[in-house]
Amino acid sequence: MTTQPHILVLGCNFAGLTTARYIREYAGNSVKITCMDRKPYLTFIPNIPIEVWNNNNPELSLHFAFIKFLDRDNIDFVQGEVQGIDVEKRSVEFKPVERSGSAIEEIGYDYLVIALGNNLAFDEIEGFGKYGHTFTDTYYGDKVRRYLHDGSYKGGPIVIGSDYFIQGKSEKLPNIPVAEAACEGPPVEISFSMAEWLQKRGLGGPENITLFTPAEVIAEDAGQQILDKLLPMFDEMGYGYKANTRGIKRLYEDGIEFEDGSSLEAEMKIIFPNWKAHDFLKGLPISDDQGFIVTDLHMRNPDYPEVFAVGDAASITVPKLGSLGHMEAEVLAKVLGQEIGGYNPNNKIDPLEFELICMGDMGDHKGFYMHTDEWWGGDKSILKMGYTPHLLKMGFKSMYYSTGGKIPSWGLPMSEFIADRTLI
Repeated sequence: MTTQPHILVLGCNFAGLTTARYIREYAGNSVKITCMDRKPYLTFIPNIPIEVWNNNNPELSLHFAFIKFLDRDNIDFVQGEVQGIDVEKRSVEFKPVERSGSAIEEIGYDYLVIALGNNLAFDEIEGFGKYGHTFTDTYYGDKVRRYLHDGSYKGGPIVIGSDYFIQGKSEKLPNIPVAEAACEGPPVEISFSMAEWLQKRGLGGPENITLFTPAEVIAEDAGQQILDKLLPMFDEMGYGYKANTRGIKRLYEDGIEFEDGSSLEAEMKIIFPNWKAHDFLKGLPISDDQGFIVTDLHMRNPDYPEVFAVGDAASITVPKLGSLGHMEAEVLAKVLGQEIGGYNPNNKIDPLEFELICMGDMGDHKGFYMHTDEWWGGDKSILKMGYTPHLLKMGFKSMYYSTGGKIPSWGLPMSEFIADRTLI
């Protein structure tokens, strides 16, 4: 009897779940697939701010149970935390985490997909635990919700921005731009929607908020054409703005101090940290100098062709953006489907083509939409603001939940088509 190739997918949030289900679609039943994650649900991070502004605990609606969708695709699930990867033995050490005290086990693979995201280095920011806020998961989101809605916030200055991001390097990586912040869509989005929340409650508006960035300009990956529209808009609306901070030194009760020696007064500090690779990925022969996984534009490691990576764990995913992870998942699944499954395309499988697609909330049922590849040398640059981008953002969540993370092939192109051509 022929043994099915075993594909092990590490991580089951956005990139991992979508990849696993796409692999089943393209490879069919000729492969065995196992997903491993430390929790049996996906956190729908992009919609956390919307729940916070509406005084809803984000844990109630943004923990998406995915196991039933894996089961429909005959994909096994292991609730475990990865301890180490041995690429020579093609094995992964993990600890089952449903209950504490479990013994370390080992699982083998024929193909490995690393979709483990990253570590958010809040623990490296002095004072964050006591004085910081963020929206990177439902715990921190609910902490912001309680702070704002129980009257703790008194209407003082607010700073919103990113710590310095250390991007991985390797001579085996494709040529990609270098970012100094991991992803600045969230600070831009929150600055818009929070200003609207403040105005509705008579607590101020854009004049309360200062955006900061470690880079020469915030949201550099949006490209110059969009920034030429966005930055004057921030200025006209009354936002403060500070660039070239070079990172965060510390938070304290009344403000924030930066690595460049400057500081800002702030009652509330909303921070997005450095995004770091997991410790067990550092120093592996598949990793760059920071521990992110080296791949080509088909998401495959050049030295260990049975190893792939998608999402934030992949070195080429810069910025650390969800839409890139989705596109990577489809490329990877087609490659494996052709290699060990029943997928027979008429043409060669296209490599990943970098572009930024971002839909953000602006409050009051309005949103913004960015679609650009200018940062990577292209000429596409679209910025729209109005009701349609907000509807698309909410519609994406509904589609994601109803399809179990397996967005149909027309889903993202349809959103692009609608948003690109909407007159606002």
